[in-house]
Amino acid sequence: MNQPIAKAPGPVLGVETSCDETGVAVYDLDRGLLAHTLYSQIRMHADYGGVVPELASRDHVRKLLPLVRETLARAGLGVGDLGGVAYTAGPGLVGALLVGATAARALAWSLGLPAIGVHHMEGHLLAPLLEPDPPEPPFVALLVSGGHSMLIEVAGIGRYTLLGDTLDDAAGEAFDKTAKLMGLPYPGGPALARLAEQGRAGAFRFSRPMTDRPGLDFSFSGLKTQVLLAWQASDRSEQTKADVARAFEEAIVETLAIKCRRALVQSGARRLVIAGGVGANRRLRAELADAGAREGFSVHFPRLEFCTDNGAMIALAGALRLAAGQHETPAIAVRPRWDLASLPPVA
Repeated sequence: MNQPIAKAPGPVLGVETSCDETGVAVYDLDRGLLAHTLYSQIRMHADYGGVVPELASRDHVRKLLPLVRETLARAGLGVGDLGGVAYTAGPGLVGALLVGATAARALAWSLGLPAIGVHHMEGHLLAPLLEPDPPEPPFVALLVSGGHSMLIEVAGIGRYTLLGDTLDDAAGEAFDKTAKLMGLPYPGGPALARLAEQGRAGAFRFSRPMTDRPGLDFSFSGLKTQVLLAWQASDRSEQTKADVARAFEEAIVETLAIKCRRALVQSGARRLVIAGGVGANRRLRAELADAGAREGFSVHFPRLEFCTDNGAMIALAGALRLAAGQHETPAIAVRPRWDLASLPPVA
């Protein structure tokens, strides 16, 4: 990243294409979020039971530029009103990332604007800052999105310390894989959470992985196996399916809550941020809100539409880094794997 170039950031266009959602937004540091649009590929991938990377990339190509035009129109802006462009540079599917990076860099180059590649997980981490009462660092963040389950100590933007990570399946992966083995439709995680609402308390109980020992790492592959064995040994009725789903969700939620509370004690922070797709889970929100009320720490979630992948979080993260004078060289590069702790701080 280099020093500032000619034009200072005004409204920043954010582009998200890391997986199976095409998200575009415009964010201004003075005026906030001006507009955002999102297109989901869920219906297309449902026929295959999961994301097909090549199809995802092709659909981003089809949808991205129309969404850019729609978003600018909603914001009442033309491309000449932009002050910078931000795009997801990783982690994610390499083909999908390249679609967004290429389009964003081409637009920035044609307009002489600074461009910044945003870390997808930093976008999620900062999504609660889109809310009217945003949390201020220091805080602990639980990032539960796709293949990621991480606890991060946040001293400031770009000042991140990894406290705990997933050793195998992340929480979101465990939701999706468990739903699939029980025959639930894609996307499995939300379907399982809806089914769990019909389950009976105490009908099944599964372990809370790695909570019987010190540490903040996660491991959910064994829990998935427990569910499989219980399901195979059951009568496989609809009520049993709901009971198993509830017990599984309770195990995930309680495990996450225990680790979050440990992380707050270890770091000394009194603010907890929850971000990523699993952050939309109602049981998790209720469990952590109750724990915060009992134990005296505040809990901050993004609104539901900003829990899943979206352009608004990328536009916000990009605007903050562009305002600090950070931007990329003209080369187009993406990083399917990218260590969050390697990001430079924002003054």
